[in-house]
Amino acid sequence: MASDSISAPGLDTPDGGRPDDGHNRLTRWLNPPIRVSLWVAILAGTLMMLNVTVDVLGRTLFNLPLPGTTEVVSAYYMVAAAYLPWAWLALNDDHIKVDLFTRMLSPRGQYLQDLFAKLATILYLAIFTWQAWIMAIQQTEKGEVWEAAGFYVAVWPTRWLLPFAGALMLLYLVLRLVGDALRVRRA
Repeated sequence: MASDSISAPGLDTPDGGRPDDGHNRLTRWLNPPIRVSLWVAILAGTLMMLNVTVDVLGRTLFNLPLPGTTEVVSAYYMVAAAYLPWAWLALNDDHIKVDLFTRMLSPRGQYLQDLFAKLATILYLAIFTWQAWIMAIQQTEKGEVWEAAGFYVAVWPTRWLLPFAGALMLLYLVLRLVGDALRVRRA
């Protein structure tokens, strides 16, 4: 689990200090929304398991499935559980890495490869967040709903989780890149 303040790989200077006070304040400001996003994702995953369990037990034991389970699970719980932890994963450097070939690079080559990966991720996230924002606006204006067993489930609110999660991770990665640049400049 992350500590109470952001102290991620690449943000500390070689002497253990912080690279820049303004940069440090910004990264500390991001810590609460990153942690809250993680806990909301954990809660969503827990509620998803409970919801599905009640649905399966009701269907199997009493022939009474829980109406709307599929829609609520796929529109709310899965979206929150899948997207909200993104910034936390970036903060803890827990994303998937395959270093089969890059571990053979020199330290400078590894740094340049890592820099390229961060820039590519930032570019992708910027496009993803922008498009998710547009989609969220459109679906909110339409009042998007899904039909479920005789009633409707409003799903437009969950469309806002994607641009929120993308923007939070994007902001963190940009600050991380700045922190890396400040660290390299001081080294």
